Amino acid sequence: MKELTKGEEQVMQHLWKLEKAFLKDIVEAFSEPRPKYTTVSTVIRRLVEKGFVGYKTYSKVNEYYPNISKEDYFSGFFQKMVNRFFNGSVTGFASFFTEMEGMSLQDLEKINQMISQQIDQKKENDD
Repeated sequence: MKELTKGEEQVMQHLWKLEKAFLKDIVEAFSEPRPKYTTVSTVIRRLVEKGFVGYKTYSKVNEYYPNISKEDYFSGFFQKMVNRFFNGSVTGFASFFTEMEGMSLQDLEKINQMISQQIDQKKENDD
């Protein structure tokens, strides 16, 4: 899967939220100062070429929609990051993540609770 540039990701964030949108709607979703209409149009065109965005034409106007969900994109992005920086080891990533400065006890306890819930669910599904 190809990666998104920063500008492409910003447009995709709005499109994921809107689900379907015309170019003017995407531009209006940005906070002030909004990017130029032509800039967003160029980014959308690149996203269509990369396969991230599809469109339906009504007369001379296109309605755009994401071809990939935010979750699927992030999952692929995360897997590439784990492969690139942690030799494919999710455990290595988790170790790095939990040892980061600024991680509070409350954050660690919440993560521990989420992991415990996932372990319990997997145990139930295996039975």
